[in-house]
Amino acid sequence: MSEENILFRTLFGLKRQNYEDSDTTADMYRQLISIAWPAALEGLLLTLMNSFDTMMVGQIGPAAIASVGLCSQPRMIMLLVAQALCVGTTAVVARRKGEGRQDLALSCLKQSLVIITFIGIAITLGGYFGARGLVLLAGASDETVTDAVIYFRTISLAFVFNCWALCICAAMRGIGRTKVTMTVNMTANIVNVFLNYCLILGHFGFPALGVRGAAIATAIGTLVSCIMAVRVVMKKGDYLSLRPFTRFSFDKATVNSLMQVGSGTIAESVFLRVGFLLNGRLIAGVGTSAYATNQIVQQISGLAFTVGDGTASACTSLVGQSLGARKKEKAKMYVDVVRRLSLFLSLAIMLLTFFGRNIFPTFFTTDETIIAAASLCFLILMVGIIPQNLRVVLSGCLRGAGDVKFVAVVSLISVLIIRPLMTWLFCYPVNRMFPGMMFGFTGPWISFGIDAFVRAAMLTVRINKGEWVNIKL
Repeated sequence: MSEENILFRTLFGLKRQNYEDSDTTADMYRQLISIAWPAALEGLLLTLMNSFDTMMVGQIGPAAIASVGLCSQPRMIMLLVAQALCVGTTAVVARRKGEGRQDLALSCLKQSLVIITFIGIAITLGGYFGARGLVLLAGASDETVTDAVIYFRTISLAFVFNCWALCICAAMRGIGRTKVTMTVNMTANIVNVFLNYCLILGHFGFPALGVRGAAIATAIGTLVSCIMAVRVVMKKGDYLSLRPFTRFSFDKATVNSLMQVGSGTIAESVFLRVGFLLNGRLIAGVGTSAYATNQIVQQISGLAFTVGDGTASACTSLVGQSLGARKKEKAKMYVDVVRRLSLFLSLAIMLLTFFGRNIFPTFFTTDETIIAAASLCFLILMVGIIPQNLRVVLSGCLRGAGDVKFVAVVSLISVLIIRPLMTWLFCYPVNRMFPGMMFGFTGPWISFGIDAFVRAAMLTVRINKGEWVNIKL
Protein backbone atom coordinates (compact mmCIF):
# COMPACT_ATOMS: atom_id res chain seq x y z
CA MET A 1 0.00 0.00 0.00
CA SER A 2 1.37 3.43 -0.98
CA GLU A 3 2.23 6.09 1.60
CA GLU A 4 -0.60 8.26 0.23
CA ASN A 5 -3.19 5.50 0.79
CA ILE A 6 -1.87 4.84 4.30
CA LEU A 7 -2.16 8.55 5.12
CA PHE A 8 -5.71 8.72 3.69
CA ARG A 9 -6.87 5.69 5.67
CA THR A 10 -5.28 7.05 8.83
CA LEU A 11 -6.98 10.42 8.48
CA PHE A 12 -10.29 9.46 6.90
CA GLY A 13 -10.76 5.74 7.55
CA LEU A 14 -13.44 4.42 9.89
CA LYS A 15 -13.16 1.97 12.75
CA ARG A 16 -16.65 0.60 12.09
CA GLN A 17 -16.97 -1.84 9.16
CA ASN A 18 -19.97 -1.57 6.82
CA TYR A 19 -21.55 -5.02 6.52
CA GLU A 20 -25.01 -3.84 5.42
CA ASP A 21 -24.25 -3.13 1.75
CA SER A 22 -21.39 -2.83 -0.72
CA ASP A 23 -20.64 0.88 -0.11
CA THR A 24 -17.03 1.48 0.84
CA THR A 25 -15.74 4.29 3.04
CA ALA A 26 -14.73 6.19 -0.10
CA ASP A 27 -18.27 5.76 -1.49
CA MET A 28 -19.74 7.25 1.67
CA TYR A 29 -17.41 10.24 1.53
CA ARG A 30 -18.33 10.79 -2.13
CA GLN A 31 -22.07 10.60 -1.37
CA LEU A 32 -21.76 13.01 1.54
CA ILE A 33 -19.62 15.53 -0.33
CA SER A 34 -21.79 15.38 -3.47
CA ILE A 35 -24.79 16.50 -1.39
CA ALA A 36 -22.90 18.82 0.97
CA TRP A 37 -21.00 21.04 -1.47
CA PRO A 38 -24.05 22.54 -3.24
CA ALA A 39 -25.71 23.26 0.12
CA ALA A 40 -22.52 24.81 1.51
CA LEU A 41 -21.94 26.89 -1.64
CA GLU A 42 -25.59 27.97 -1.57
CA GLY A 43 -25.28 29.20 2.02
CA LEU A 44 -21.99 30.96 1.32
CA LEU A 45 -23.27 32.78 -1.75
CA LEU A 46 -26.59 33.68 -0.12
CA THR A 47 -24.69 35.27 2.76
CA LEU A 48 -22.59 37.26 0.30
CA MET A 49 -25.72 38.32 -1.60
CA ASN A 50 -27.29 39.54 1.63
CA SER A 51 -24.18 41.61 2.28
CA PHE A 52 -24.42 43.17 -1.18
CA ASP A 53 -28.11 43.83 -0.49
CA THR A 54 -27.21 45.71 2.69
CA MET A 55 -24.50 47.69 0.89
CA MET A 56 -26.96 48.88 -1.78
CA VAL A 57 -29.60 49.86 0.78
CA GLY A 58 -26.84 51.65 2.65
CA GLN A 59 -26.48 54.07 -0.26
CA ILE A 60 -29.74 55.68 0.88
CA GLY A 61 -28.43 56.28 4.39
CA PRO A 62 -28.04 54.74 7.86
CA ALA A 63 -31.77 54.99 8.62
CA ALA A 64 -32.55 52.86 5.56
CA ILE A 65 -30.11 50.15 6.71
CA ALA A 66 -31.71 50.17 10.14
CA SER A 67 -35.24 50.06 8.68
CA VAL A 68 -34.48 46.99 6.56
CA GLY A 69 -32.42 45.34 9.31
CA LEU A 70 -35.22 45.74 11.82
CA CYS A 71 -37.44 43.54 9.63
CA SER A 72 -35.13 40.51 9.74
CA GLN A 73 -36.13 39.18 13.17
CA PRO A 74 -39.91 39.71 12.68
CA ARG A 75 -39.61 37.95 9.30
CA MET A 76 -37.85 34.97 10.86
CA ILE A 77 -40.45 34.81 13.60
CA MET A 78 -43.30 34.86 11.06
CA LEU A 79 -41.68 32.04 9.06
CA LEU A 80 -40.81 30.00 12.15
CA VAL A 81 -43.71 27.51 11.92
CA ALA A 82 -43.27 27.11 8.15
CA GLN A 83 -39.55 26.40 8.54
CA ALA A 84 -40.27 23.88 11.30
CA LEU A 85 -42.67 22.04 8.99
CA CYS A 86 -39.97 22.04 6.30
CA VAL A 87 -37.47 20.38 8.66
CA GLY A 88 -40.09 17.68 9.21
CA THR A 89 -40.59 17.38 5.45
CA THR A 90 -36.87 16.82 4.88
CA ALA A 91 -36.65 14.15 7.60
CA VAL A 92 -39.81 12.26 6.55
CA VAL A 93 -39.08 12.37 2.79
CA ALA A 94 -35.52 11.10 3.43
CA ARG A 95 -36.88 8.26 5.58
CA ARG A 96 -39.46 7.26 2.96
CA LYS A 97 -36.85 7.29 0.21
CA GLY A 98 -34.69 4.98 2.28
CA GLU A 99 -37.67 2.67 2.74
CA GLY A 100 -38.11 2.58 -1.04
CA ARG A 101 -41.59 4.14 -0.76
CA GLN A 102 -41.62 6.77 -3.47
CA ASP A 103 -45.41 7.00 -3.22
CA LEU A 104 -45.24 7.92 0.48
CA ALA A 105 -42.42 10.43 -0.12
CA LEU A 106 -44.57 12.13 -2.76
CA SER A 107 -47.60 11.98 -0.47
CA CYS A 108 -45.56 13.68 2.27
CA LEU A 109 -44.67 16.52 -0.09
CA LYS A 110 -48.32 16.96 -1.13
CA GLN A 111 -49.53 17.06 2.46
CA SER A 112 -46.76 19.45 3.47
CA LEU A 113 -47.66 21.79 0.61
CA VAL A 114 -51.33 21.87 1.64
CA ILE A 115 -50.48 22.55 5.29
CA ILE A 116 -47.89 25.17 4.46
CA THR A 117 -50.33 26.95 2.13
CA PHE A 118 -52.63 27.67 5.07
CA ILE A 119 -49.61 28.74 7.15
CA GLY A 120 -48.49 31.03 4.31
CA ILE A 121 -51.89 32.69 4.01
CA ALA A 122 -52.04 33.24 7.78
CA ILE A 123 -48.59 34.82 8.04
CA THR A 124 -49.18 36.92 4.90
CA LEU A 125 -52.25 38.48 6.49
CA GLY A 126 -50.54 38.76 9.87
CA GLY A 127 -47.42 40.33 8.38
CA TYR A 128 -49.30 42.84 6.23
CA PHE A 129 -51.79 44.05 8.81
CA GLY A 130 -49.51 43.64 11.83
CA ALA A 131 -46.40 45.18 10.26
CA ARG A 132 -46.35 48.28 12.45
CA GLY A 133 -46.64 46.36 15.71
CA LEU A 134 -43.98 43.85 14.65
CA VAL A 135 -41.34 46.42 13.70
CA LEU A 136 -42.04 48.44 16.86
CA LEU A 137 -41.53 45.26 18.84
CA ALA A 138 -38.20 44.81 17.05
CA GLY A 139 -37.12 48.27 18.22
CA ALA A 140 -38.12 50.65 15.41
CA SER A 141 -37.81 54.34 16.28
CA ASP A 142 -39.63 57.40 14.94
CA GLU A 143 -36.84 57.73 12.38
CA THR A 144 -37.14 54.17 11.03
CA VAL A 145 -40.71 53.01 11.66
CA THR A 146 -42.26 54.38 8.43
CA ASP A 147 -39.75 52.75 6.08
CA ALA A 148 -39.70 49.56 8.16
CA VAL A 149 -43.49 49.22 7.87
CA ILE A 150 -43.36 49.82 4.10
CA TYR A 151 -40.62 47.21 3.70
CA PHE A 152 -42.29 44.59 5.89
CA ARG A 153 -45.75 44.97 4.35
CA THR A 154 -44.31 44.56 0.86
CA ILE A 155 -42.27 41.44 1.59
CA SER A 156 -45.22 39.97 3.52
CA LEU A 157 -47.19 39.79 0.27
CA ALA A 158 -44.72 37.11 -0.91
CA PHE A 159 -44.84 34.94 2.22
CA VAL A 160 -47.08 32.31 0.56
CA PHE A 161 -44.63 31.97 -2.34
CA ASN A 162 -41.77 31.84 0.14
CA CYS A 163 -43.47 28.98 2.00
CA TRP A 164 -44.04 26.94 -1.17
CA ALA A 165 -40.40 27.35 -2.24
CA LEU A 166 -39.15 26.42 1.25
CA CYS A 167 -41.32 23.29 1.31
CA ILE A 168 -40.31 22.02 -2.12
CA CYS A 169 -36.61 22.71 -1.46
CA ALA A 170 -36.90 20.88 1.87
CA ALA A 171 -38.24 17.80 0.10
CA MET A 172 -35.43 18.02 -2.45
CA ARG A 173 -32.88 18.05 0.37
CA GLY A 174 -34.56 14.94 1.76
CA ILE A 175 -33.80 13.00 -1.42
CA GLY A 176 -30.31 14.51 -1.64
CA ARG A 177 -30.91 16.88 -4.57
CA THR A 178 -29.23 19.91 -3.02
CA LYS A 179 -28.13 21.16 -6.46
CA VAL A 180 -31.79 21.95 -7.17
CA THR A 181 -32.14 24.07 -4.01
CA MET A 182 -28.84 25.80 -4.77
CA THR A 183 -29.96 26.70 -8.30
CA VAL A 184 -33.40 27.88 -7.16
CA ASN A 185 -32.15 30.07 -4.33
CA MET A 186 -29.15 31.47 -6.14
CA THR A 187 -31.19 32.47 -9.20
CA ALA A 188 -33.76 34.17 -6.97
CA ASN A 189 -31.05 36.09 -5.15
CA ILE A 190 -29.37 37.20 -8.36
CA VAL A 191 -32.75 38.56 -9.48
CA ASN A 192 -33.12 40.26 -6.10
CA VAL A 193 -29.69 41.93 -6.28
CA PHE A 194 -30.22 43.06 -9.89
CA LEU A 195 -33.63 44.56 -9.09
CA ASN A 196 -32.19 46.21 -5.99
CA TYR A 197 -29.71 47.97 -8.24
CA CYS A 198 -32.54 49.02 -10.56
CA LEU A 199 -35.16 50.04 -8.01
CA ILE A 200 -33.39 51.47 -4.95
CA LEU A 201 -31.68 54.47 -6.58
CA GLY A 202 -33.16 54.11 -10.07
CA HIS A 203 -31.01 52.63 -12.87
CA PHE A 204 -31.70 51.42 -16.42
CA GLY A 205 -34.76 53.68 -16.58
CA PHE A 206 -36.43 52.30 -13.44
CA PRO A 207 -37.84 54.71 -10.82
CA ALA A 208 -35.85 55.34 -7.62
CA LEU A 209 -38.11 53.81 -4.95
CA GLY A 210 -35.67 53.61 -2.06
CA VAL A 211 -36.63 51.13 0.68
CA ARG A 212 -39.88 50.27 -1.12
CA GLY A 213 -37.79 49.30 -4.16
CA ALA A 214 -35.64 47.01 -2.03
CA ALA A 215 -38.80 45.33 -0.71
CA ILE A 216 -40.26 44.91 -4.21
CA ALA A 217 -36.98 43.35 -5.37
CA THR A 218 -37.07 40.90 -2.45
CA ALA A 219 -40.70 39.97 -3.15
CA ILE A 220 -40.05 39.40 -6.86
CA GLY A 221 -36.96 37.32 -6.06
CA THR A 222 -39.11 35.19 -3.76
CA LEU A 223 -41.72 34.74 -6.50
CA VAL A 224 -38.99 33.64 -8.93
CA SER A 225 -37.73 31.02 -6.45
CA CYS A 226 -41.28 29.71 -6.06
CA ILE A 227 -41.85 29.44 -9.83
CA MET A 228 -38.55 27.59 -10.29
CA ALA A 229 -39.27 25.20 -7.43
CA VAL A 230 -42.76 24.43 -8.72
CA ARG A 231 -41.37 23.73 -12.20
CA VAL A 232 -38.96 21.19 -10.69
CA VAL A 233 -41.73 19.13 -9.09
CA MET A 234 -44.00 19.40 -12.14
CA LYS A 235 -41.55 17.53 -14.36
CA LYS A 236 -42.88 14.16 -15.48
CA GLY A 237 -40.94 11.11 -14.37
CA ASP A 238 -39.12 12.89 -11.54
CA TYR A 239 -38.84 11.18 -8.14
CA LEU A 240 -41.08 13.85 -6.61
CA SER A 241 -43.35 14.61 -9.56
CA LEU A 242 -46.64 16.34 -8.75
CA ARG A 243 -49.64 15.89 -10.99
CA PRO A 244 -52.31 18.59 -10.62
CA PHE A 245 -55.97 17.70 -10.17
CA THR A 246 -55.26 14.18 -8.91
CA ARG A 247 -56.93 12.71 -5.84
CA PHE A 248 -55.50 13.78 -2.54
CA SER A 249 -56.11 12.86 1.09
CA PHE A 250 -54.34 13.41 4.38
CA ASP A 251 -52.52 10.45 5.90
CA LYS A 252 -52.57 10.38 9.70
CA ALA A 253 -49.20 8.62 9.94
CA THR A 254 -47.49 11.19 7.72
CA VAL A 255 -49.06 14.16 9.49
CA ASN A 256 -48.06 12.71 12.88
CA SER A 257 -44.46 12.27 11.66
CA LEU A 258 -44.37 15.84 10.36
CA MET A 259 -45.73 17.14 13.65
CA GLN A 260 -43.30 14.96 15.63
CA VAL A 261 -40.31 16.59 13.97
CA GLY A 262 -41.90 20.01 13.49
CA SER A 263 -42.94 20.50 17.12
CA GLY A 264 -39.41 19.91 18.35
CA THR A 265 -38.04 22.24 15.68
CA ILE A 266 -40.46 25.00 16.70
CA ALA A 267 -39.33 24.68 20.31
CA GLU A 268 -35.68 24.80 19.25
CA SER A 269 -36.29 27.88 17.08
CA VAL A 270 -38.06 29.70 19.92
CA PHE A 271 -35.20 28.98 22.31
CA LEU A 272 -32.66 30.16 19.73
CA ARG A 273 -34.54 33.37 18.88
CA VAL A 274 -35.08 34.36 22.52
CA GLY A 275 -31.51 33.43 23.45
CA PHE A 276 -30.01 35.45 20.59
CA LEU A 277 -32.29 38.38 21.41
CA LEU A 278 -31.14 38.39 25.05
CA ASN A 279 -27.52 38.07 24.00
CA GLY A 280 -27.85 40.94 21.52
CA ARG A 281 -29.42 43.24 24.09
CA LEU A 282 -26.64 42.46 26.57
CA ILE A 283 -23.97 43.30 23.97
CA ALA A 284 -25.77 46.50 22.96
CA GLY A 285 -25.77 47.58 26.60
CA VAL A 286 -21.96 47.59 26.68
CA GLY A 287 -21.71 50.32 24.06
CA THR A 288 -21.80 51.12 20.36
CA SER A 289 -18.19 50.07 19.69
CA ALA A 290 -18.69 46.70 21.37
CA TYR A 291 -21.88 46.09 19.37
CA ALA A 292 -20.19 47.10 16.11
CA THR A 293 -17.27 44.77 16.87
CA ASN A 294 -19.67 41.91 17.53
CA GLN A 295 -21.48 42.55 14.24
CA ILE A 296 -18.22 42.47 12.27
CA VAL A 297 -17.09 39.19 13.80
CA GLN A 298 -20.58 37.73 13.24
CA GLN A 299 -20.45 38.60 9.54
CA ILE A 300 -17.21 36.66 9.02
CA SER A 301 -18.10 33.78 11.35
CA GLY A 302 -21.44 33.42 9.54
CA LEU A 303 -19.63 32.90 6.25
CA ALA A 304 -17.41 30.26 7.84
CA PHE A 305 -20.22 28.27 9.41
CA THR A 306 -22.23 27.94 6.20
CA VAL A 307 -19.79 25.13 5.38
CA GLY A 308 -20.93 23.27 8.48
CA ASP A 309 -24.58 23.93 7.65
CA GLY A 310 -24.12 22.44 4.19
CA THR A 311 -22.49 19.31 5.60
CA ALA A 312 -25.31 19.05 8.17
CA SER A 313 -27.93 19.16 5.39
CA ALA A 314 -26.21 16.28 3.64
CA CYS A 315 -26.04 14.21 6.79
CA THR A 316 -29.73 14.86 7.56
CA SER A 317 -30.61 13.36 4.18
CA LEU A 318 -28.22 10.39 4.28
CA VAL A 319 -28.93 9.42 7.89
CA GLY A 320 -32.67 9.58 7.20
CA GLN A 321 -32.34 7.46 4.07
CA SER A 322 -30.13 4.89 5.84
CA LEU A 323 -32.58 4.52 8.73
CA GLY A 324 -35.46 4.25 6.28
CA ALA A 325 -33.62 1.37 4.62
CA ARG A 326 -33.13 -0.17 8.11
CA LYS A 327 -29.36 0.18 7.86
CA LYS A 328 -28.65 1.44 11.36
CA GLU A 329 -24.93 0.73 11.23
CA LYS A 330 -24.63 2.65 7.99
CA ALA A 331 -26.39 5.61 9.60
CA LYS A 332 -23.83 5.50 12.41
CA MET A 333 -21.01 5.30 9.88
CA TYR A 334 -22.29 8.45 8.18
CA VAL A 335 -22.01 10.18 11.54
CA ASP A 336 -18.37 9.06 11.76
CA VAL A 337 -17.77 10.29 8.21
CA VAL A 338 -19.30 13.69 8.88
CA ARG A 339 -17.36 14.07 12.14
CA ARG A 340 -14.05 13.57 10.36
CA LEU A 341 -15.00 15.80 7.46
CA SER A 342 -16.16 18.51 9.87
CA LEU A 343 -12.84 18.37 11.71
CA PHE A 344 -10.73 18.97 8.60
CA LEU A 345 -13.05 21.71 7.32
CA SER A 346 -12.88 23.37 10.73
CA LEU A 347 -9.07 23.29 10.70
CA ALA A 348 -9.08 24.99 7.30
CA ILE A 349 -11.46 27.68 8.59
CA MET A 350 -9.27 28.19 11.67
CA LEU A 351 -6.21 28.84 9.48
CA LEU A 352 -8.17 31.31 7.36
CA THR A 353 -9.44 33.09 10.48
CA PHE A 354 -5.95 33.27 11.99
CA PHE A 355 -4.29 34.78 8.93
CA GLY A 356 -7.22 37.08 8.14
CA ARG A 357 -7.91 38.32 11.68
CA ASN A 358 -6.25 41.71 11.08
CA ILE A 359 -7.62 42.12 7.55
CA PHE A 360 -11.33 41.23 7.87
CA PRO A 361 -12.24 44.11 10.24
CA THR A 362 -10.83 46.67 7.79
CA PHE A 363 -13.57 45.71 5.28
CA PHE A 364 -16.14 47.26 7.62
CA THR A 365 -14.48 50.10 9.56
CA THR A 366 -11.45 52.33 9.95
CA ASP A 367 -11.87 52.67 13.72
CA GLU A 368 -8.59 51.43 15.22
CA THR A 369 -10.20 50.39 18.52
CA ILE A 370 -12.82 48.25 16.78
CA ILE A 371 -10.23 46.73 14.43
CA ALA A 372 -7.99 45.75 17.36
CA ALA A 373 -10.93 44.37 19.35
CA ALA A 374 -12.28 42.41 16.39
CA SER A 375 -8.83 40.92 15.74
CA LEU A 376 -8.71 39.70 19.34
CA CYS A 377 -12.26 38.32 19.05
CA PHE A 378 -11.23 36.34 15.96
CA LEU A 379 -8.50 34.62 17.98
CA ILE A 380 -11.10 33.63 20.58
CA LEU A 381 -13.51 32.59 17.84
CA MET A 382 -10.91 30.13 16.52
CA VAL A 383 -11.11 28.11 19.74
CA GLY A 384 -14.83 27.54 19.21
CA ILE A 385 -14.79 26.68 15.51
CA ILE A 386 -14.23 22.92 15.90
CA PRO A 387 -16.95 22.36 18.55
CA GLN A 388 -19.28 24.79 16.75
CA ASN A 389 -19.12 22.93 13.44
CA LEU A 390 -19.28 19.59 15.27
CA ARG A 391 -22.52 20.57 17.02
CA VAL A 392 -23.94 21.82 13.69
CA VAL A 393 -23.35 18.51 11.90
CA LEU A 394 -24.40 16.35 14.86
CA SER A 395 -27.63 18.34 15.11
CA GLY A 396 -28.18 17.61 11.43
CA CYS A 397 -27.65 13.88 12.03
CA LEU A 398 -30.17 13.84 14.88
CA ARG A 399 -32.71 15.78 12.80
CA GLY A 400 -32.35 13.18 10.07
CA ALA A 401 -33.18 10.53 12.67
CA GLY A 402 -36.13 12.55 13.99
CA ASP A 403 -34.51 13.23 17.37
CA VAL A 404 -35.34 16.95 17.25
CA LYS A 405 -36.67 17.20 20.80
CA PHE A 406 -33.24 16.49 22.24
CA VAL A 407 -31.72 19.14 19.94
CA ALA A 408 -34.32 21.56 21.30
CA VAL A 409 -33.43 20.71 24.90
CA VAL A 410 -29.76 21.35 24.14
CA SER A 411 -30.65 24.77 22.72
CA LEU A 412 -32.74 25.56 25.80
CA ILE A 413 -29.91 24.77 28.20
CA SER A 414 -27.01 26.27 26.27
CA VAL A 415 -28.37 29.09 24.07
CA LEU A 416 -31.20 30.37 26.24
CA ILE A 417 -29.52 29.97 29.64
CA ILE A 418 -25.74 29.44 29.56
CA ARG A 419 -24.76 31.75 26.69
CA PRO A 420 -26.62 34.91 27.86
CA LEU A 421 -25.47 34.25 31.43
CA MET A 422 -21.83 33.99 30.34
CA THR A 423 -22.16 37.09 28.15
CA TRP A 424 -23.50 39.07 31.11
CA LEU A 425 -20.76 37.70 33.39
CA PHE A 426 -17.85 38.64 31.09
CA CYS A 427 -19.29 41.87 29.66
CA TYR A 428 -20.31 43.37 33.00
CA PRO A 429 -18.84 42.03 36.32
CA VAL A 430 -15.58 40.69 34.80
CA ASN A 431 -15.21 43.74 32.56
CA ARG A 432 -15.55 46.05 35.58
CA MET A 433 -13.00 44.01 37.52
CA PHE A 434 -10.45 44.11 34.66
CA PRO A 435 -11.25 47.32 32.72
CA GLY A 436 -8.14 47.22 30.55
CA MET A 437 -8.58 43.67 29.20
CA MET A 438 -11.43 44.37 26.72
CA PHE A 439 -13.85 41.81 28.14
CA GLY A 440 -16.69 44.07 27.01
CA PHE A 441 -15.61 43.27 23.44
CA THR A 442 -14.47 39.66 23.82
CA GLY A 443 -17.08 38.52 26.36
CA PRO A 444 -19.70 37.55 23.74
CA TRP A 445 -17.16 35.37 21.93
CA ILE A 446 -15.94 33.72 25.11
CA SER A 447 -19.59 32.86 25.81
CA PHE A 448 -19.90 31.66 22.20
CA GLY A 449 -16.99 29.25 22.77
CA ILE A 450 -18.50 27.94 26.01
CA ASP A 451 -21.86 27.49 24.28
CA ALA A 452 -20.21 25.61 21.39
CA PHE A 453 -18.35 23.23 23.72
CA VAL A 454 -21.45 22.56 25.85
CA ARG A 455 -23.69 21.82 22.89
CA ALA A 456 -21.05 19.70 21.13
CA ALA A 457 -20.50 17.66 24.32
CA MET A 458 -24.22 17.06 24.92
CA LEU A 459 -24.85 16.09 21.30
CA THR A 460 -21.79 13.80 21.24
CA VAL A 461 -23.04 11.92 24.31
CA ARG A 462 -26.45 11.52 22.64
CA ILE A 463 -24.94 10.29 19.38
CA ASN A 464 -22.62 7.84 21.14
CA LYS A 465 -25.49 6.26 23.06
CA GLY A 466 -26.99 5.25 19.72
CA GLU A 467 -30.64 5.32 20.78
CA TRP A 468 -31.46 7.76 17.97
CA VAL A 469 -31.29 4.98 15.37
CA ASN A 470 -34.45 3.42 16.87
CA ILE A 471 -36.73 6.47 16.45
CA LYS A 472 -39.74 5.78 14.23
CA LEU A 473 -41.08 8.29 11.72
